Amino acid sequence: MSLQRLSVILAVSWSLFQLSIAKWIIVDPVVVRAVHLAFGMSLAFLTLNSRGKAQTRLSSGLILALVGAGLSLYLIFDWQGLSARAGLPFDRDILIGVLLLGFLAEATRRSVGPALPVIAAAFSGLVFLGPYLPDAVSFPGANLSRYLSQITLSTEGIYGIPLDVSASTVFLFVLLGGILEKAGAGEFFTQSALALLGRFKGGPAKAAVVASGMTGLVSGSSISNIVTTGTFTIPLMKRSGFPAKKAAAIEVAASTDGQLMPPVMGAAAFIIAEYVNIPYLEVVKAALVPALLSYFALFFLTHLEADKLGMKGLPKSERPLFFPLFFAGFHHLIPIFVLGWELVVLRHSPKLAAFNAITVLVIMVFFAEYRHSKAAGQPISKAFKGTWDILISGMVQGAKNMVPVALATAAAGVIVGVVGLGIGGMLSSWVEQVSGGMLIPLLFVTAVASLLLGMGLPTTATYIVMASMTAPIIYHLGLQGGWGIPLIAAHLFCFYFGILADDTPPVGLASYAAAAIAESDPIQTGLQGFWYDLRTAIIPFMFVLNPELLLYGVDSWGSAAWILFRGTCGALAFTALLQGWLLTRNRIWEMPILGFCALLLFHPKIFSAFGDLTWVGFAGLAVLVSSHLWRKRTA
Repeated sequence: MSLQRLSVILAVSWSLFQLSIAKWIIVDPVVVRAVHLAFGMSLAFLTLNSRGKAQTRLSSGLILALVGAGLSLYLIFDWQGLSARAGLPFDRDILIGVLLLGFLAEATRRSVGPALPVIAAAFSGLVFLGPYLPDAVSFPGANLSRYLSQITLSTEGIYGIPLDVSASTVFLFVLLGGILEKAGAGEFFTQSALALLGRFKGGPAKAAVVASGMTGLVSGSSISNIVTTGTFTIPLMKRSGFPAKKAAAIEVAASTDGQLMPPVMGAAAFIIAEYVNIPYLEVVKAALVPALLSYFALFFLTHLEADKLGMKGLPKSERPLFFPLFFAGFHHLIPIFVLGWELVVLRHSPKLAAFNAITVLVIMVFFAEYRHSKAAGQPISKAFKGTWDILISGMVQGAKNMVPVALATAAAGVIVGVVGLGIGGMLSSWVEQVSGGMLIPLLFVTAVASLLLGMGLPTTATYIVMASMTAPIIYHLGLQGGWGIPLIAAHLFCFYFGILADDTPPVGLASYAAAAIAESDPIQTGLQGFWYDLRTAIIPFMFVLNPELLLYGVDSWGSAAWILFRGTCGALAFTALLQGWLLTRNRIWEMPILGFCALLLFHPKIFSAFGDLTWVGFAGLAVLVSSHLWRKRTA
């Protein structure tokens, strides 16, 4: 059997297993986690060689895949025995645990790079060095038996909550995205956005923002967004007049923001729900307004850049016709509508909602294939074959996309487990000392640490690591200072800055992917993308200080709409400040006014002694816009 065929069989088997436990069979959660990890590790060794490149020889990866799978499943082979001797592992348990950590580290290195295994190893090393550290940071630590009992032989480490969320929920959403991609949804979103927005100034850039937002609804991956939409939008942006690095940076910013957009959020939405212990829909509600603010600001940013460059829209000959395009591909929207209906109206679990959306998607794909075959005068068997091919390729794509997620959540579980062994208290104390016990410095320390960690980690892993250390501190300092910060705000703060690390130089993996398409310098692209993302960086600071932006305590549609409108105006003002341009180039004295207006619109009660100052922010913006209109008219 060839390597490719074995990989396809394994990927399809993984997909079928995940679909089965969502609807048809009931399996113990520990079994689900172990089998999920076994599939992920097997595929990593089968499809990736020691350099992280595509595997070419079956023999070199097959043995590692089989051993890795066996080690992953050990927990369920002897679960009763392990439970009976909890904390007192046999020599066999210790050997299996050490081997599992080694294989997991190697599989993770191949799929997501060396940073996460190195950080997990460093945290683990601290556990054993705890008693020997200086008094200011020392802690009791643990011996090898206690360490392995926590990390590999229980559900507190590798098999903890992050892996459980990956296995029980995230896979189905990624699978939905994989099938949609193979069915042509990515191209449909891109072409539709271009048809609607291509005639406007900077149209291709605006189309990239909208298309990436639509793709991000189900993909939850910045690099996947870039590969799906960027291959088309980046060349178009360059042809319309954008410099290569700016075209790539806009696509990076748009695709990175895709992870902010509910319902998937790069798998973080489900993990946040578990950690904060709130319903999944509450996470979606909290994440929606900040995500929309970030996208509205980016859309405005593309307009400002196009205005500065004196650009115009695409000619009619280069724009697809919207209505023929829409009627040919509207079926791609139906599963997304079903997903939203299931989650919001029927209040089904995310797992069941994703399963039903996949079911509807398969039916829609068949009808689309049947329509094509009928139009071409071909038999119905052609429609069945086309549906089968899309379904199989979508399953394979979904499973391959899940490999880094599964391994990252398992490896991040090592860090979470280590935090529970005493290192968490030590690190929390250290972070609090560095910040001086003050909220704003603590937020800056957390933001910088997230950016540094996120340069080499997947965003979900970055969130898990930072949230386990700093989210409780942010929450408790907020309580002590009377800020009333909800716990979800602290978790979303860590998540946002983990995402922004995707295009932070010098690593910024998303920047490298876009730069390759644009043929631009990746470091320059990363710097430009990071500058664009500063419009997003202000948002988490604002929603920590003003939880209204998370719709916390907001129960009416009218209030939510007002908060969104006010926040959008604040985001646009801040974007104009960063770009140095509104309708014309900003004057020096206008810059602090824009910043002040943005602050008041984001947080109208920041000067609590004066009450709600929303009207001051709007008045300031009105004056600035009038000034720019006058200058533009008289120029």
